[in-house]
Amino acid sequence: MNPSPATVPPPSRLYWRLQLIGWALYGLFGVLGYTMFTQKFAAHIAAIQLAVVATMLGLSHGLRYIIRRYQWVQLPLLGVLWRLLLANAALSVLSQVVIWSITLLIIVPLMQPGGKAQSAGEFFGYALNVNFVLWLWSVVYFGLHYLRSYRQAEVDKWKLAAAVREAEMQTLKAQINPHFLFNGLNNIRSLIGEDPEQARHMLSHLSELLRYAIQLNRTEQVPLGKELAVVQDYLQLESLQLEERLRYTIDVPADCLGVQVPPMLVQVLVENAIKHGLAQLPTGGELRVQARCTGGELLLSVENTGQLHSGPAKADGTGTGLRNARERLRLLFGPRAELRLEQATPDTVAARLRLPMINEQLAMSNEQLSMSSYQ
Repeated sequence: MNPSPATVPPPSRLYWRLQLIGWALYGLFGVLGYTMFTQKFAAHIAAIQLAVVATMLGLSHGLRYIIRRYQWVQLPLLGVLWRLLLANAALSVLSQVVIWSITLLIIVPLMQPGGKAQSAGEFFGYALNVNFVLWLWSVVYFGLHYLRSYRQAEVDKWKLAAAVREAEMQTLKAQINPHFLFNGLNNIRSLIGEDPEQARHMLSHLSELLRYAIQLNRTEQVPLGKELAVVQDYLQLESLQLEERLRYTIDVPADCLGVQVPPMLVQVLVENAIKHGLAQLPTGGELRVQARCTGGELLLSVENTGQLHSGPAKADGTGTGLRNARERLRLLFGPRAELRLEQATPDTVAARLRLPMINEQLAMSNEQLSMSSYQ
């Protein structure tokens, strides 16, 4: 089925540059070839070549119009070939009619009185030459078109991948917010009747956490220092409920605080450690958040007292929080990031996170180290 006729867009500047340069060189080579062969320059030959250039420029542009108008580029290869075969043959004959007419009616009377017309053999010989040139023009034109279409398809593919990636990120974030809000409100509800003052403090901490959770929808990464401040709020909120059952320390050097991390990522690891670890133990336990920057990477661990098989969380980290965390890391960093859950010691579970540091973060870390050494 043939494509329906389409509106032909105006040619681009690149098209006209290539047209003018290509046909000008074709005419120039014709003049130079005749001059080198005869050892003399002939003005009438130069005039004929100028007519050739003008004619071929017009006819090839007409061929472009037909190609675009009837969308030959969308046809299968065989359909394109037989159409070009007919079009180039017709244009080759037409070109000789135009050039022959210009030569006989204008160039010969003005520049070569008494000159004779072309023979039939010369007419068809030149037509074959033009046909060959038109096939070269067609190959170049279709080749450039297919190359541009391929590149545009690649650009569209990456744009689509980016759009899908953004949609996936927004979906994951949308899953995180209700999950976190549900846990926070449950904590407050459990204390309203027992200690309204503590419930008020928890509500204040929860509002800070929710403000941060809302802001995370506007960005893909935040400084680790900002993330740890939210973790502190969360731990204080949990401490009001767990009291002495929760004992925690955060040990993160200053040169790591500027490293960009996905928002709520560390908080999810801490929440997972408390929910599936410390909260399951009658006497609670310890929670440690540690980090170091080395070899262009951020190495962060969240350790808690407990055992992997003591709660719903498994060694492969199939819980919703950890599964979402891994998916967000995959979307942002690909294979350069890693999150694993392991039994570090018989009584300690560790979530270990490895993130790449971008060049700006490396420069900032080196600057902070230099300042520390200077001081």
